[in-house]
Amino acid sequence: MPCLAFPAPALWWFAYVSLVPWMLLLRSAPSGRRAALEGWLGGAGFIVAVHHWLLPSLHVFLLPLAALLGLLWIPWALLVREFLGGAPEPGRAAAALVLVPAGWLLSELARSWQGLGGPWGLLGASQWQVPPVLRLASVGGVWLVSLLVVAVNCGLVLLIAVPAARVPALAGVTGCVVLTGAVWLWVPRPEVSGALRVAVVQPGTVADGPDSAELRFAAGERLTRTLAGQRVDLVVWGESSVGADLAARPDLARRLAALSAEVGAPLLVNVDARRPAAPAVVPAPLPQAVSGDPAGGGIYKSSVLVGPGGPTGDRYDKMRLVPFGEYIPARSLLGWATSVGKAAGEDRRSGAGPVLMRLPGRPGVRIGPLVCFESAFPDMSRRLTRDGAALLVAQSATSSFQHSWAPAQHASLAALRAAEDGRPMVHATLTGISEVHGPSGERIGPALPTSARTAQVYDVPLARGTTYYVRFGDWPVGACLALLALYCTVEGSRSLGLRRPGPAPEPSSPPARTARG
Repeated sequence: MPCLAFPAPALWWFAYVSLVPWMLLLRSAPSGRRAALEGWLGGAGFIVAVHHWLLPSLHVFLLPLAALLGLLWIPWALLVREFLGGAPEPGRAAAALVLVPAGWLLSELARSWQGLGGPWGLLGASQWQVPPVLRLASVGGVWLVSLLVVAVNCGLVLLIAVPAARVPALAGVTGCVVLTGAVWLWVPRPEVSGALRVAVVQPGTVADGPDSAELRFAAGERLTRTLAGQRVDLVVWGESSVGADLAARPDLARRLAALSAEVGAPLLVNVDARRPAAPAVVPAPLPQAVSGDPAGGGIYKSSVLVGPGGPTGDRYDKMRLVPFGEYIPARSLLGWATSVGKAAGEDRRSGAGPVLMRLPGRPGVRIGPLVCFESAFPDMSRRLTRDGAALLVAQSATSSFQHSWAPAQHASLAALRAAEDGRPMVHATLTGISEVHGPSGERIGPALPTSARTAQVYDVPLARGTTYYVRFGDWPVGACLALLALYCTVEGSRSLGLRRPGPAPEPSSPPARTARG
């Protein structure tokens, strides 16, 4: 049921009630084993529902992966049964409003590891279009939003099933509303400090074939030429928009340089190609401009900035690769996945670290590039912002999932990252949905749907200042882990106390012996 709160259905309000049936089922489980089973099955079902569009790539692997990830909801299910089962006293009900959301966040944190697919489908991400909640994200990231949503569901369960706990339940739900309102009213908004004119080039779908990379490049080239005379500061192409290494194909580098000169702005393209083991000499990079192993071969996905003189030397190599899509974990054991789905035939290489790119012609403005599902990781955009990024750019391609929920889900993440970091974010794709969001997470200009083949110019407001999330990081996660650790310690001490034997009784005096005649 929670999947309906995410795009494409985007019923954001449904997130606040969607967990109630599941939690009512868990609280009435006759045993902890039954609650664990229902938590596992519910978590697996949620993963399948939110990620069903991955079936063309993962094929049969989606079901065992969902079964594996579903295990992460077992601790949460046991907490629901422990704190909401039966007729909890008001104090225990009040504790449930804190510990049950903390248990949910524990499952989200565990599955956010890249090797398990990354933080896609976090419950808080369903609120990307709600301005007051986006302001909450600027304080504690998507994690704080997830806590709020689960706490409201928990309060509704208490109101429905535990009449004696209605006072703490009402207090908890009211507290969530008051917290959101207080953050909306008093947390400072990002201070606008200028603007950039950014163009997004979306060439649309290209038929698969040996010349698809050339056709895609030509389509992007043709659309970019329409931007001449529009005084743009930056042109952004989508992921895999260039299918050959620019050092190995100097003709492509010259065409891009000519485009940059014609438009009057640098181009941020994305090269998806094999890099020679001994690349040709390029102009010296700016500080922090090169990631990865420049001497090593292999296939990289790289954001490359190209000016009128050719590649500027600024390049970012994608760091976090998509399991199965861009590499196969334990390929020696799971390599057969390539025969049943669209799994990677060869593992791509990952970059060594984040990169900031200086925007020519705009002193002091630096770009923080991300590639594809890296926009799902809050820590990556936060790191770029802390390092001085004025504009976040995510280059993406979801053409393999063109008619699914994937494009809308991916585009919505830009709103969250922008709100968390107080920086505008450009989400540029090959085939849609492309979007631009301002420093508060608000949408700037029109979104480009999957049917669009166009080049669109956006006036993107820049901002300065630091959000609480950028300053303090994932503090809600740390707080939840501390609370759960405290709870486990108290329960463990209580169990030991109950099992500890009492003091040994004093030895009784031996019975008197009597003589019988």
